[in-house]
Amino acid sequence: MLDEIKKLPNVEEESNLTPQNSEVPEEKKSPNLIQEEISSVDEVTDEGGNDEIPIEDSKSTSKSSEDKETDTVTEKSTPVTNKAIDEIESKIAESSEKIEHEAVEMLDYGILSLEDLVAELSKLVKENPVQSIHNNVNNIKNAFNVKFGELLKNEKTKFLEEGGNIIDFQYTNPCKSNYNSILYDYKVKKNEFYAKQDSQLNDNFENKLALIEELKHLIDHADGATMYKVFKGIQERWRVIGPIPRAKYNDTWRTYHHHVERFYDLLHLSNDLRDLDFKHNYEEKLALVLKAEELAELEDINLAFNELQILHKLWKEEVGPVDREHREEVWNRFSAATKKVHDKRHDFFKDLKSKFDENVDKKLAVIAGIESIDISKNKNRTDWQKSIKKIEELRDQFFSIGQVPRVKNNLIWDKFKEATKNFNIEKNKFFKEVKKEHLENLNKKKLLIERAIELKDSEDWDVTTEVMKKIQADWKKIGHVPRKYSDKLWKEFKDACNHYFDRLHSEQDAGNKEELEVFNKKKELLTEIKSTVDSETEITLETLKVYVSNWRDLGRVPYEMKHIEVKFNKLIDKIVAANSIDAKEVEMIKFENLINSYLEQKNYKKLNGEQLFVRKKIDETVREIQQLENNIGFISNASADNPLLKNVLGNINSFKEKLEIWKVKLEYLKKLDY
Repeated sequence: MLDEIKKLPNVEEESNLTPQNSEVPEEKKSPNLIQEEISSVDEVTDEGGNDEIPIEDSKSTSKSSEDKETDTVTEKSTPVTNKAIDEIESKIAESSEKIEHEAVEMLDYGILSLEDLVAELSKLVKENPVQSIHNNVNNIKNAFNVKFGELLKNEKTKFLEEGGNIIDFQYTNPCKSNYNSILYDYKVKKNEFYAKQDSQLNDNFENKLALIEELKHLIDHADGATMYKVFKGIQERWRVIGPIPRAKYNDTWRTYHHHVERFYDLLHLSNDLRDLDFKHNYEEKLALVLKAEELAELEDINLAFNELQILHKLWKEEVGPVDREHREEVWNRFSAATKKVHDKRHDFFKDLKSKFDENVDKKLAVIAGIESIDISKNKNRTDWQKSIKKIEELRDQFFSIGQVPRVKNNLIWDKFKEATKNFNIEKNKFFKEVKKEHLENLNKKKLLIERAIELKDSEDWDVTTEVMKKIQADWKKIGHVPRKYSDKLWKEFKDACNHYFDRLHSEQDAGNKEELEVFNKKKELLTEIKSTVDSETEITLETLKVYVSNWRDLGRVPYEMKHIEVKFNKLIDKIVAANSIDAKEVEMIKFENLINSYLEQKNYKKLNGEQLFVRKKIDETVREIQQLENNIGFISNASADNPLLKNVLGNINSFKEKLEIWKVKLEYLKKLDY
């Protein structure tokens, strides 16, 4: 019997069901023991207490006056220990309905797929007693809900990204349907089990009441020859009957124990048997007392309290009474040890209650921190990411604080949910707009990709190159697209652009080779002209025109070698200065040479700019001439040899000559076909 002290039985507590219950709650939740103990710290119990509360049942009969006088429990506690004993007896009553079962191996359900979770749930329900799989089923439910929630979220996101409306979203999954069906079967079995257990508990209660009546009858109609043997039979039958409803446990035991003591008090006809029982019971109870006193010194208060419950249950249910001489002594020692454990436990939970009260202030401070986060200035994703990070830090802090008193738990939790809910509403509103913008960007980038693919094989290099550059610039301005499309779109766009520009560079490489040859030829021509100039041979206008024509016919040089054009123009200026050549003619030759180079390069922007420049110079020159002619009016009376008049007339003639040149240039430009 004492071996039972060493360990707690493997039991599962089931809920109280009445015949009116149509079903068992979906998830049977055990009470929060810590919260209950904290709540009980300030409770006041009646330390007087009745020693026996009558048990009312259909089989009870009115008691005789003798019964009323003698039906009291002889093991009494002092007022200071009553509360400790009441607490232990309350816990024993709670465990009176517990049934033993073998635990089923607990797997790591978090790593299983949805299909494997359903298969494991089906196997558990089919192959194991329903009372043995409660924790396993709950863990499977938690794992399934997390995984299915993620799946549902992804499906919903996909639906919305494809343009669906949230109110039209529906999702069915065969795995979920199978899961619900198996879970329903489990609940049906659980209901049946609880209903059967309820019936069995009540049957056991009726059987124990019947045994009490038998014991009372045995005492009232004692037969010295057989009464002890019959009494032992009643004790054995009492032990094997099984659990009864917790609400009736303590009163039933007190009544039974009271009549057991009455029996021993009447067993004066066979003192040897009685004394032998008393001696054996005294030794058993002393062992329980010693164990209780050891528990009172344990640091692990929860372990001490749990094992103390076992000791009290053994005291009540397994060990009989002792003789009156030792009865009070042994009970007082047992009660004192019980009170010591109770007081240590009471102090422990009192300290814990104080910490829980402190946690209220800490959690309210965190909630205030969440509410103080200003999201009104959040304009972009970066701003929101910073706010989300702050919220996550505060959220982690909230959950790390620990528990609060149960009476305030819902209030604190509701305030926390409200604070985070307001943040999440605004966050979701922003990211919904972001998602909408991303979808618009997606369509814009798809159009650019289509355009790039259309142009990638074009050979209209000048026009297409400008268009492709604009497409690339537009791409950079568009912004983000949904992440799952980003890499695919970029690859398509990059491939189309690279295809075109690779072709362009190949074409340019071929052109560069030709331009390099042109440079070498122009270099030779420049050297040849220099030799003629250095020999001081007279160069006529016609010869100069040949030089310019030959130079232009050679073609375009590489951009980085344009300096040779500057050298050629300087050499032309030197020839004009050293020979009698009309400067106007030379000016037009150089102008035509420049314009023809633009034509060869197909640099139409330069040609248009040159035409605008010439028109502007014509307008400026006309205004200068008009201004000078107006100035002559102020000095019209001056003589012809007046220096000021001569200067003005000279300037007018100079501007008119320039005007003629600009007009010739404009006519030349207007005749071009480009």
